[in-house]
Amino acid sequence: MKIGIADTTFARIDMGRAAIDEIRKHASVGIERYVVPGIKDLPVACKKLIEERGCDLVMALGMPGGAEKDKVCAHEASQGLILCQLMTNKHIIEVFVHEDEAKDEKELAWLMEQRTREHAVNAVRLLLRPKELEKLAGTGQRQGFEDVGPARI
Repeated sequence: MKIGIADTTFARIDMGRAAIDEIRKHASVGIERYVVPGIKDLPVACKKLIEERGCDLVMALGMPGGAEKDKVCAHEASQGLILCQLMTNKHIIEVFVHEDEAKDEKELAWLMEQRTREHAVNAVRLLLRPKELEKLAGTGQRQGFEDVGPARI
């Protein structure tokens, strides 16, 4: 099994390094990394990782800026990632951290690292241990900030 890591130079921390480090803590799988300039380049990177480098699942890591145009670009990239999943019949876990999600740079760096690591664990579960995800269904899991728990009636 092989996990692909597609990440960007636009991000303000090395999200790919964090993902690879966390994956290696939880599984013995091959890892392929492909770095592109920005988030709108991620769909092609993911498709190449799947079709040309034989990845079974890919993590798409990126950091959209906080401006409205950046949110539009993130939406476009997300649509491309969904299309890529449908074209390849492989999961792509989108890990985006918007620059305006955090109150300051320290929290932003923490959030980027934390969300990346938590999704890396999700990637391993989805690929190798899907029953673990079944046990978490409906539990209000969040990646990065604190889990919210299940809704109560």
